[in-house]
Amino acid sequence: MSSRQIIVVGGGAAGFFAAITCAGTLPGADVTILEKSSEFLSKVRISGGGRCNVTHACFDPRDFATRFPRGEQELIGPFQRFQARDTVAWFKSRGLKLNTECDGRIFPFSNSSQTIIDCLVGAVEAAGVKLRANCGVERATAVAAVYNSRNSEPTAIDDAHSSQRLSGQGAPLQSGGGFKLALSTGETMFCDRLLLATGGCRTAEAGQLAVSLGHTLEPPVPSLFTFHLETPWLQELAGVSVESVEVSVPDTELRERGALLVTHTGLSGPVILRLSAWGARELHQLDYRFPLHLNWLPKLGQEEIATELQWRRSQQPARLVVNAPVPPLPARLWEQLVIAAGVKRDTRWGVITRSAQHNLLQQLIRTELTVTGKSLNKEEFVTCGGVRLSEVNFRTMQSRLCPGLYFAGELLDIDGLTGGFNFQAAWTTGWIAGNAMAA
Repeated sequence: MSSRQIIVVGGGAAGFFAAITCAGTLPGADVTILEKSSEFLSKVRISGGGRCNVTHACFDPRDFATRFPRGEQELIGPFQRFQARDTVAWFKSRGLKLNTECDGRIFPFSNSSQTIIDCLVGAVEAAGVKLRANCGVERATAVAAVYNSRNSEPTAIDDAHSSQRLSGQGAPLQSGGGFKLALSTGETMFCDRLLLATGGCRTAEAGQLAVSLGHTLEPPVPSLFTFHLETPWLQELAGVSVESVEVSVPDTELRERGALLVTHTGLSGPVILRLSAWGARELHQLDYRFPLHLNWLPKLGQEEIATELQWRRSQQPARLVVNAPVPPLPARLWEQLVIAAGVKRDTRWGVITRSAQHNLLQQLIRTELTVTGKSLNKEEFVTCGGVRLSEVNFRTMQSRLCPGLYFAGELLDIDGLTGGFNFQAAWTTGWIAGNAMAA
């Protein structure tokens, strides 16, 4: 009897983890990873600025799942089976030391993604997994569990008959006979189990294999991006960071609080990336052109700020307003906010009008800027969209529509707030799929 044939399409983090898990759980299986490009684990290599944010030091599965704007509920169960603690233990058991930074991000102790790549490649080779680069899959067809007596190859299901059953509108395919793959090399391969782990669907074409097998793609739109602004006074502040700012988009429920960084093109930092992730679809519908409100002192109430300004007016009358920032605002930012509020540079606290003081207060708690575009966060490359989650069984990562078909990683409509969360989703879904394919 021939061994079980398992093919993983996509040589990234999720694909590698699934293949390693499957081959390790079922030693007799014939496991192959097909990668259309010339390099495996390319995203691992460039992630985290070349350091690879392996996971995040949040060890409560439910809490960890809250970091996913899409996929939170579906991932609670999987994270209870394989979470960040398990990832750390997995790499540690293979001699790879990890380091947890103060913000919870976990990187290899070497601070080099090559360490992670070497570990994964070594584990694949040790498990006997075959690697084939420059080998894409152009077409995948579900085949019936009927074999031609002459060549012992499965027979492809009649296209006219299968298209209705695989459309996602009728009953799920019941054959369970495996898959026939047409490769970019001109070859044909057959397998009993097929895992699609091809990464984020930045274009609809990236998910066409899943669509051809009956699945629906949620429209792909960017997630985790920075904001472009053309505000002259803000552009002068490139490099300035503020520890805590509240940002919101009027007429929506989008509101986030956290650290903000002013760049030469606009705004970035954790608070902007979180807002972009949670608002990925809404901001896409706005064509990335919308008003943005900023509260520069969210830890202080309006009355507290008013009292602070009044104290300066009574206790420091001779001091220039532009030279007296309210902590913790940086001096450069304070100066620009004062001027943006209409207060002249040579105005002293003792002579500032009540109207000007009110305008300054409003500028501090509700600066309105206009976003004119976006840039992808170069360290993340995260996309919102992918295979519809309701069509996948997250206990096994198997398709609910096409038996024998599995999914892992960012091809699914799941995305986290930073690279560490997205990598953990890849490790977790890959691990579950690998075990299920070996069962």
